[in-house]
Amino acid sequence: MPHTYIASFVHCVFATKGRKDSIPKDRQEHLWAYLLGIANNLHLKTLAVGGTTNHVHVLVRLPATMAVAQAVQKLKANSSRWLNEQGVTFQWQEGYGAFSVSPSLLKTVQTYIRNQEKHHAKRGFEEEFRALLEKSGVAYDREELFAA
Repeated sequence: MPHTYIASFVHCVFATKGRKDSIPKDRQEHLWAYLLGIANNLHLKTLAVGGTTNHVHVLVRLPATMAVAQAVQKLKANSSRWLNEQGVTFQWQEGYGAFSVSPSLLKTVQTYIRNQEKHHAKRGFEEEFRALLEKSGVAYDREELFAA
């Protein structure tokens, strides 16, 4: 077979340093657009971007040549630099979550990401992230999950 065919959809989640409310509400839409631009430059197909004042969700289709860690590192580094250039003292927390998504569930995950503000009226980031880990079958240490 002379070509490579891949359908690698990943729901990435990363939080602000200390999970503090560091993303100003009036900058959120600009940040989501900037993340979309970064992703486009990396040849990632972006299906949804959203979040709140303390975290971001990005649903992307990775190209065959890019690892999840590389994509997230570039998204975080470039968006952090941009926010600081906008006058926002900003850092992302070390680490991230990345969850594979079946093509049959893409619409569900897109809706979930686009409705973050409404979703977080009911539960906080920590509870949401634990639920994502558990639903995905990712083992974690409750004591260490949000340390540092």
